[in-house]
Amino acid sequence: MQGLIQRVSSASVSIDQQVHAQIDQGILLLLGVQKTDTQASADKLLQKVLNYRIFSDADGKMNLSVQDVGGGLLIISQFTLAADTKKGLRPSFSSAAPPEQAEALYDYFLTRANALHRKVGNGVFGADMKVSLCNDGPVTFNLEI
Repeated sequence: MQGLIQRVSSASVSIDQQVHAQIDQGILLLLGVQKTDTQASADKLLQKVLNYRIFSDADGKMNLSVQDVGGGLLIISQFTLAADTKKGLRPSFSSAAPPEQAEALYDYFLTRANALHRKVGNGVFGADMKVSLCNDGPVTFNLEI
């Protein structure tokens, strides 16, 4: 399971030109699901996202998590994160989970995130979404489990 996290001042996702979800300060998580992923890998990634220290403390050091700062978490399914780009000029998606598995794990991830964090927004699996963000820093990390 892969998660591309970005520390944001604000972020939103729109579907059919309507804002579906938005957050202020927090993390935008683009979530990629691979064939080998399980609920255990989803739990592990979620714990990492919620506790990853990417927000500045009083001394300007990245020592605080999204939970520490009371920030939001916007979770977007991102099929293309599972792409293999090592060869050629066209991505291969052979390691990506099939849609049924990916959607089930995405839904599981959302359920667990809502149970563990109070400010969670999300996109819609498989929808054509427009994501807007103000990357704070910029700060971006690729987390793999």
